[in-house]
Amino acid sequence: MPSTLILLILGVIVLLALMWPRDGLLWKWLQGREAAERISIEDALKHFYNFEYSRLSATVASLAGVLQIGRDDAARLAAQLESLGLVNRDAEGIRLTAEGRSYALRVIRIHRLWERFLADRTGVRESQWHHQADRKEHEMTPEQVEQLSAELGNPVFDPHGDPIPTSEGEVPTIQGLPLSALEPGATARIVHVEDEPDTVYAQLVAARLYPGMTVRVLQKSRDRLRIEADLQEHVLAPIVAANLTVQPIGDALDARAPDRRLSSLPIGHEALVVDISPACRSIERRRLLDLGVVPGTRVRAELQSAGGDPTAYRIRGAMIALRRDQADLIYVRSRVEDSTEVWKGTHA
Repeated sequence: MPSTLILLILGVIVLLALMWPRDGLLWKWLQGREAAERISIEDALKHFYNFEYSRLSATVASLAGVLQIGRDDAARLAAQLESLGLVNRDAEGIRLTAEGRSYALRVIRIHRLWERFLADRTGVRESQWHHQADRKEHEMTPEQVEQLSAELGNPVFDPHGDPIPTSEGEVPTIQGLPLSALEPGATARIVHVEDEPDTVYAQLVAARLYPGMTVRVLQKSRDRLRIEADLQEHVLAPIVAANLTVQPIGDALDARAPDRRLSSLPIGHEALVVDISPACRSIERRRLLDLGVVPGTRVRAELQSAGGDPTAYRIRGAMIALRRDQADLIYVRSRVEDSTEVWKGTHA
C-alpha cells in the first residue's frame, strides 16, 4: 500500500511537471514548436518581400534555398501562408498579399532598427549585426519596437544604408547604381552596402567601406575595379563592387576635401579636421567628439611614443594620445593656411 501511494504521488508529480501551465515540459515544448513555426513564417515573408523589392519572382525552390529546407517542406510552408491569406500563388511564382507585405515589413523594421542600435549604441562587431538582428526580429513586441525607434531618433536607414520601414509600412526609396557600373574617373558616394552573402560582405567590412564614404574609380577591367576611398586605394572584384550602391556626385574635387588621415601627419605639423570616417561609430565616435575632434578644429602632432604608437596631438589646448587605428579614422587637410574661413572662431 505505501509503495502504491508513493508511485501515485510520483505519477502526479511527473504529470504536473509535464502539464503545469507555462512551466510544464509539455507546455514549453508546445510553445517552442509554435515559436519555431512563427519564425519560419516570418522568414518566408521576408524572403518573398526581398524578391519582390528586387523585382524577382519567388518560388518554392527559392524559398527552400533561403531557409535551407527541403522542397516538400517549402511547398507545405507556402501552402500554409496561402491559407493564412499572406501570399498568392500562380504560374509566375509566389507573391505577397497586402496583409503579407505588411507583416513582412514589420519584421524587416525590427531587424534594421536593431542593426542601427547595435551600430550606434554597442561595440558589437559588424559581422555579428545581421545574425543578432535575425534573432531579435522574432522577439520584440510592437511597443518595444516603437520605444527603440524613438530612443534612436526614428532613423530612416540602417547602418548598411537599407531603408527602415516606418510604423505605417512606408519604405524610403534608395536611388543609385552598383559601383561596378561606374567608369574610371567617376566619383560617387556610397549609399548602401549589401550584407548578404556573408562572404562578400566580409570583404567589404575588411576593406572598411561604409555608407557615406566618397569613392573614385581609378581603373576598371573585366576582373577587377581599382578605387580610392577614405584616402586609400582598394582593389575589388566586380562581384564585390556590385554589392555597393552609389550615387554619382561629379568629378570635381572639393577644395575643402581632406588630403590625408591624421595618422600620417608628421610630428610638428598642424592640420585642420575635416571629418570623421563613417567607419567610426558608436562609443569610439562619441569619444572623439567629446575630445573636440569636430570639423574645423586645428590639430598638431606633438610627439610619438618610442614604439611609434600612440601619438600625442594637441587638440583644443589639451594633449591627447591617439592610437594609429584611431587617428586613421580622422580626415584632415594639412594646408591650414588656406582654410581660415572654415576654422575661424573654432581654434582653441
